[in-house]
Amino acid sequence: MRKVALFSVLLIIGLVGSQLLPQVLGEHYAVIAEVINFLTLVALAFIMIHVGYEFEIDKSKARTYGWDYLVAMTAAAFPWIFVAMFFVAIMLPGGSWSSWDAWKESLLIARFAAPTSAGVLFSMLAAAGLSATWLFRKARVLAIFDDLDTVLLMIPLKMMIVGPAWELLLIVVVMAVLLWLGWRYLHLWAIPVSWPWVLGYAVALVAITEIVYLATAKVTDVPIHIEVLLPAFILGVVMKLPHGSNPHADDNREGHQEGPETTREQRVSTIISSIFMVLVGLSMPSFISGPSSETAGPASSYIAQAAIPDWGTIGWYVLIVTVLANLGKMFPAFTYRKEAHWKERLAVAIGMWPRGEVGAGVLVISLGYGLGGPLVTVAVLCLALNLLLTGFFIWIVKRLLKNTPTLAPKT
Repeated sequence: MRKVALFSVLLIIGLVGSQLLPQVLGEHYAVIAEVINFLTLVALAFIMIHVGYEFEIDKSKARTYGWDYLVAMTAAAFPWIFVAMFFVAIMLPGGSWSSWDAWKESLLIARFAAPTSAGVLFSMLAAAGLSATWLFRKARVLAIFDDLDTVLLMIPLKMMIVGPAWELLLIVVVMAVLLWLGWRYLHLWAIPVSWPWVLGYAVALVAITEIVYLATAKVTDVPIHIEVLLPAFILGVVMKLPHGSNPHADDNREGHQEGPETTREQRVSTIISSIFMVLVGLSMPSFISGPSSETAGPASSYIAQAAIPDWGTIGWYVLIVTVLANLGKMFPAFTYRKEAHWKERLAVAIGMWPRGEVGAGVLVISLGYGLGGPLVTVAVLCLALNLLLTGFFIWIVKRLLKNTPTLAPKT
């Protein structure tokens, strides 16, 4: 619970800094902003490598995961659609409902509401003593799958923003090759997995993607920009797990003693995730002065028209978006009827409510396309509120599972 509260506070601190630093530093802030952007992407790559590292399936039973992926996809799609509809219908100017520009920009920003934070969820469930339950096993699969679905959907969303171009088809080919490599070499590549190496991999991935972007920008109108989300995730997927290791939170089971290496890795991961939350806040555009011409890209033309509401109205919007986003996660409660009691299924749905680093990463990518204004303000504050409520969500899960009968057999 302390870690979740820390993430929320740091996100808000970064958000406050994003409003004050441009005013204090003036023209010198442009250089600082570039450094913040690079460090944010490095931290995001580090986190996504760990998300991929936690991805684990039995390839001999691949077909059995089809239904799980479908459930995870709906759990990611419904919050996204609900929030995008709210943005278009309520927060954007009149007539937005029939505007393609309004929809494509809202859909990209609203994608922050889709992914469950696998890291936050696993650690909180384990800390609550639930690592041996059906809930934990099922949530582990669903959370990773809906993170993966979020990463994959960023490709068509990017196409909607940038427009059709052969360069984007090349990116699709690269992504397809990465997915094949992830499947073919799932946890088979024996390379170092300790945090200094993973941090080095993250720096290298960001450097490569940025170099490719800058180089292609000189020769084509649509630079090839491969977002670091998927390459980092796939690298984690192919990294070989050390013998006897378990990257999941089951190691918090009763009687288990973590070694110093495990404790150190977890501590560093928490530190980098904490830094990432500050950097995400610092990456936000200034809500005081609005998007500047230096940061606003071609995609900002429509949402820049949205009127900036007062803070009381923004507070209501944050509450409504939080409710819509979590309501969209409820589909798993209506599935798995042969596997679990209705309370367990409801607990899985509520357990999918926590958001975190991946959703924040989507917001960072959205800003890279010049999107900003009150929609991003609401999205960031909604993310912070959801983080603060994570402990309460897990408390509800524990109450649901108390004295709940189990069904047999479990699959």
